[in-house]
Amino acid sequence: MLYNVRSCGHFSTRCNKLGVQIVLYMDTKQIYLDNAATTKVMTEVSEAAAYAMTEVYGNPSSLHHLGIDAERLITYSKKQIMSALGVSADQGEIIFTSGATEGNNTAIFGVTETYGKRKKRVVTTTVEHPSVEKAFDRLEEKGFEVVRISPDENGEITAEAIAGAVNENTCLVSAMLVNNENGYILPIGEAFSKIKKRYPECFTHCDCVQGFEKIPLSQKKLGADIITMSGHKIHAPKGIGAMFIKKGVRLSPLMVGGGQQKGIRSGTEPVPMIYAFGKAVEILSGSLNERYSHACEINAYMREKLSGVGAVILSKEVASPYILSIAVPDIKSETMLHFLEEKNIFVSSGSACSKGKTSDVPTEFGVEPKYLDSIIRLSFSYETDFSDIDALVETVSDGMKNLAKIRK
Repeated sequence: MLYNVRSCGHFSTRCNKLGVQIVLYMDTKQIYLDNAATTKVMTEVSEAAAYAMTEVYGNPSSLHHLGIDAERLITYSKKQIMSALGVSADQGEIIFTSGATEGNNTAIFGVTETYGKRKKRVVTTTVEHPSVEKAFDRLEEKGFEVVRISPDENGEITAEAIAGAVNENTCLVSAMLVNNENGYILPIGEAFSKIKKRYPECFTHCDCVQGFEKIPLSQKKLGADIITMSGHKIHAPKGIGAMFIKKGVRLSPLMVGGGQQKGIRSGTEPVPMIYAFGKAVEILSGSLNERYSHACEINAYMREKLSGVGAVILSKEVASPYILSIAVPDIKSETMLHFLEEKNIFVSSGSACSKGKTSDVPTEFGVEPKYLDSIIRLSFSYETDFSDIDALVETVSDGMKNLAKIRK
């Protein structure tokens, strides 16, 4: 039960009996521009989860009809994800995880544990998500030779740079498709194609979290042996992710137990989350091109309007339209973030996974040092409209006039 309501303008705070303060925003419209961190769960998706919780609640390993019905929901979701990736059941397997962090760790450690006893070289980039970056740090501690590809002087990571780092002693290459901080799209398909032609026994892994159901892609075009995805980035609940594992790839599991999911990820499957994930994929797959076009229009409009008030656009023109990185000169990111929050506008100061810590990614991409403390990440969904952008730009402009400047 909630109590102790204190009115504070456009929001109120309530404390529950445990003393936990809850902020409830009121009166003004919420403008949510942090979709790269997480997305709002669609109504149909939450209803799907509730249905699986209350109606199809059997253990999918059970042999009675409630268990069989639960297994059917899992099969449905696998088919939706495979369809979105352009693959069929005879080409590989979908394994459900708790999210992309577990998926990335399973892919990286699973491959190197199985195939890295003789081949001790692994390749990645310097702009990966922490769940990949830290995994490669761990491999280095275990004695692997880790090669990290950096953007060149033009802020580009070329396919040849990735492929050129691979030799006959390389067991794994892991690189993201879309950078989570600035939307940069890596040339994964071209790079992996070169690698497979030169070294067909080298395994390829792609973190597709910011690309899946946002930009056109397929497993065939990516050429990835393993693809990782996350539900909460595509309007499904938090706590569910998936891996596509190509047929013939053997992974050493991170967890052992009852042998569910081909023994790769033991444990009773979270059917409500899995079904919700599949439902989100089904809904989004039918509108991918429409949503992509909308994101392109929103992104272009925001670039024009923000440039007009003096913000600096950091994301490349050819980046994913769903993410736009900017700098607001001379104003700290955290200061601007909270100023926007007071106006019910929600953005990120960078990667949500960094918890306020400074990321090395902007430096890797050649962002000038004077902008590093002033970066804001804006990320969109199909719900973002042009009035949201107008409100953001007006508030940013107001902040640039009235907020304290960074002392030089």
